[in-house]
Amino acid sequence: MNSLELSLLQFQTRIVAFLRRLWPPGVPVRQDHMRWLFAPGLFTFGYALRTTITSLIALGIALWWELGSPQWAALTVWMVAQGTRGKSVAKARWHLFGMVVGTICAVLLVAAFPQAPLMFILMLAVGIGTFCFIGTLLPGPATMTNYRIHGMRASGFTYAIISLDGIADPQHIFMIAMSRATYIVLGIVLESTVSSLFQYRLGARAQDRLTHNFLTAIDGAGQTLASLLAGDSDVLKKARQVFANITTLSDQIEFAEVEMGAQRGHEGDHARAALARVAMLLSRGLDLAALIHIPGNVPGAAFNATSAKVQAFLRDMAGQLEMTDDIHPVLATLSALQAECRQSVADSLEDEMGSATSDPAPPAVAHILSQQRMLHYGLGEMLDELEQAIIQFDASRHPLRHDHFHYRIKTFRDWQQAFTNSLRASVTIFGSGLIWVTTAWSSGLTFMMFVSIVCSLFSTLEKPALATKAFLGGAIWASVMAAVLVLWVLPTPSTYEVMAMCLMVPMLMGGLAFAYPVLILGAVSYNLFLPILLGPGNQSRLDEVSFFNTAMPLILGLWYSMWVFRLVLPFDTNDMRWQMRTRILRGLRHVARSRTLPTTLYVVERNVDRFVRLLTDAENTPDAIIDAYLQGILSAMTIGLNIIRLRGILERHLLPSAAQEVVTEMMARMAQFSGRYGGHYGRTARATKFAIDRIQNMTQQEGNLGVRLEMNGALVCLYVISYELDNNQKFFDASSPYLDPVLT
Repeated sequence: MNSLELSLLQFQTRIVAFLRRLWPPGVPVRQDHMRWLFAPGLFTFGYALRTTITSLIALGIALWWELGSPQWAALTVWMVAQGTRGKSVAKARWHLFGMVVGTICAVLLVAAFPQAPLMFILMLAVGIGTFCFIGTLLPGPATMTNYRIHGMRASGFTYAIISLDGIADPQHIFMIAMSRATYIVLGIVLESTVSSLFQYRLGARAQDRLTHNFLTAIDGAGQTLASLLAGDSDVLKKARQVFANITTLSDQIEFAEVEMGAQRGHEGDHARAALARVAMLLSRGLDLAALIHIPGNVPGAAFNATSAKVQAFLRDMAGQLEMTDDIHPVLATLSALQAECRQSVADSLEDEMGSATSDPAPPAVAHILSQQRMLHYGLGEMLDELEQAIIQFDASRHPLRHDHFHYRIKTFRDWQQAFTNSLRASVTIFGSGLIWVTTAWSSGLTFMMFVSIVCSLFSTLEKPALATKAFLGGAIWASVMAAVLVLWVLPTPSTYEVMAMCLMVPMLMGGLAFAYPVLILGAVSYNLFLPILLGPGNQSRLDEVSFFNTAMPLILGLWYSMWVFRLVLPFDTNDMRWQMRTRILRGLRHVARSRTLPTTLYVVERNVDRFVRLLTDAENTPDAIIDAYLQGILSAMTIGLNIIRLRGILERHLLPSAAQEVVTEMMARMAQFSGRYGGHYGRTARATKFAIDRIQNMTQQEGNLGVRLEMNGALVCLYVISYELDNNQKFFDASSPYLDPVLT
């Protein structure tokens, strides 16, 4: 090693030591209160500094090219930039797509109605409403991190700014559209290029993130199930958090796939399947919890012994998977536990049915043995799901050759919500246009532009008024900062370099605020609108009148949008929960009588999606109501899964004809289960109990071992359904408004 290399190594060591003193490894960085500003984390500071520099470079290039409105290039950088490379690239792709769609539509709009203001306003409103309608139906949850939806948001955004600029000068609409598209492309290319310079071992870190996500999910599920087996009464609350975490982690897989690049295989598909299997594992745990809590059912010594071994395995499983890439030792232990469950089921059957050396068990003992056998059966099914989750996890960590496995992102479309979002956006924009036309306000087009931007960004959300309120706060701070810069600081500099130094700190502050969850929307608003309010140019500076004619329409536009969102089709949490409950009951009826059965994975993911939506939109709802609805969703999911399993048993035609008839009658009752008024709850519950009694008696008289096992499988499903119906009677009785005070 020569002296130069030694000096560089020493310098690197000192830098690392200095950074570790500022940001000690393993110590969580608090960002509450004002710590996000004066004590940011290393990652946060790096993101803010990188994005600030990139936006200033974009602004400088736009000024160098003498473009008419260079601030849009800096704005695009802040709109696209995200904390990770995968998120930035994914958002940039969809933003570019949205820009192309919005540009084409804007040119067509101005060309069609250059001298018809009312038709122009109407079609502008309808166009953005259509983008919101499509965006709501795209895959994934309607959150600000869903970049398919962002593509439609970018379409509405571009459609508005180009058409509203072009309608004032229709003859030059093509040049206006090309200049706006140039700004956007410049911002996207610069942000993608600069962010790529700060990525190290990107593919390996993405793979590590997939592994960490699964281990986090499987550890949460393992600890929850171990607590369930240990008799923890609060286990369902823990399960709710695990379900929510699974959804969050699953949403991040798409970004890891982007970071792995073109050389990736199907690691993301296997990772999605693994997390889905973890959700299925938890659903099996809920089945087992129902069997454990059946009245009069006391786990025996054999089950307690097996349960203790499973608990120990579940608590240590994630650590074992993390320590080694070889899953075979874990699978070997798991296989031994599965074999023990199967052996316990076989021993129970032998004790109940008798053998050459022993007599059949008396009815009372046979009933106890049947209950114990169901517990072992449920435990074995849970371990089978765990095995599938681990196998999928290994496939995501070690890509297979010639692998064609695909696990697509699930889409749960809500057409009513899509129509509501579209209509809300259209009404808001059309109202702003009427204000412009009737008042002849000189800044009316600017007012409409800001209203259209807000509608494009937030109308796909269920609570746009709340998001717009946070956006309004950020816009006010941007206006205050811009006023200081425009009226005091920026009149002095005569070169771009000095202007960039003046803008460095204000932009850096906005980037730091982006890392604090409470300030995210306000920070986005601040970062987007600050360049617009500054209005930098080569041959001009923004004067006081121009500044106020931009700031005032901005504040009024956001304030107007917030109040229209509150008045036009406002979001009602009580109504949302009632509609969700009605659809759940209708879904149970559909599963019981539909010719094409949904998969068990679909049922789990659909209800987990409802679960997360309920938690997201809780607002100020009392915890007791939220807990009751969460319990109802989990219970409905458990019933739906067991209905599917019962239908599978019926389709195999292994049950005796009498038992087949009893189960079929019970399913016929379940097919009439729901309805907004009078839900046939009592008949369904009684039919389930009747089926349990009849099949229980038939089982004791059945001599064929295979048929008896099939009847035991049916009994497990019926017991679980009966338990859930009894313990959530108010939720499943559709004639009751349940816990919503507005509807009582």
